[in-house]
Amino acid sequence: MNIAILSRESDNYSTKRLKEEALNRGHKVQVIDYSKCYITVERDNPVVRYKGKEVRDINVIIPRVSASLTNYGSSITRQFEMQNVPSTTSSIALVRSRDKLRSMQLLAKAGVGIPKTVVVRETADFDDVLKQVGGAPAIIKVARGTHGNGVVLAETPKAALAVMQAFYVEGVNFLVQEFVAESAGVDIRSVVVNGKVVASMLRQSLDDDFRSNLHQGGEGITVKLTDEERKTVRKAAKSMGLSVAGVDMIRSNQGPLVLEVNASPGFSIEKVTGRNVATKVIEYAEVLARAGRRKDKVGA
Repeated sequence: MNIAILSRESDNYSTKRLKEEALNRGHKVQVIDYSKCYITVERDNPVVRYKGKEVRDINVIIPRVSASLTNYGSSITRQFEMQNVPSTTSSIALVRSRDKLRSMQLLAKAGVGIPKTVVVRETADFDDVLKQVGGAPAIIKVARGTHGNGVVLAETPKAALAVMQAFYVEGVNFLVQEFVAESAGVDIRSVVVNGKVVASMLRQSLDDDFRSNLHQGGEGITVKLTDEERKTVRKAAKSMGLSVAGVDMIRSNQGPLVLEVNASPGFSIEKVTGRNVATKVIEYAEVLARAGRRKDKVGA
């Protein structure tokens, strides 16, 4: 089987693990920097070119698209889909999950627990916005931040208003979220592959930072999910249409609450849990390839 991993960084841990496991299972693998691909759009002939050559005879693709290049990465993924090449992450699910407002709307519609959230752009009704999430302290985050960046804990109404006003002046879309005190500095990352939870870890901040993201210096340990938490994780991934996903969740007095669904989860969770996540993704890619090249029904 010929597998193409769409990744900007061939030395990235997750990319290397996918390539390693695919080779171990006897497949041919090429890592393609999707940011350097270009596509030809014409009737009945969707072409992807890379390094001056047409990319051909691919059985399945595994997109590893960074948040900063979501639109272009999804377009390259979409071009392969137009060739009826199966993808472990569909282009529409990728775009859907990267839009924080859209993803929150879809999670809420699917009945997934989420912290109460208000999405803001040009309104100056800051007092009312803060009131809607129960007042301060509150979490304020840029709509397209990643790895815990662009996220602020406003501990007082004055601080919250100052942060919202700064975002307002800059014309930045932002979210204001209720602060769940009992979960401060702790969350759970679970990885879902083909509808199954394959690994979970609890992430704990090492200082007084309210963020537990490993990119912000958090520490991970293996955790066992409750039945309700496992169901929540699966439902969250399904609501995005993601077959491979990282779901970030907190434990609260209201039950499990989902913070975010990541379309390209990192595999550092393997180091914490000992679970071989990369193999699970390759096994899913094999399932897609065996199913054959399906007629494209996604729509442009």
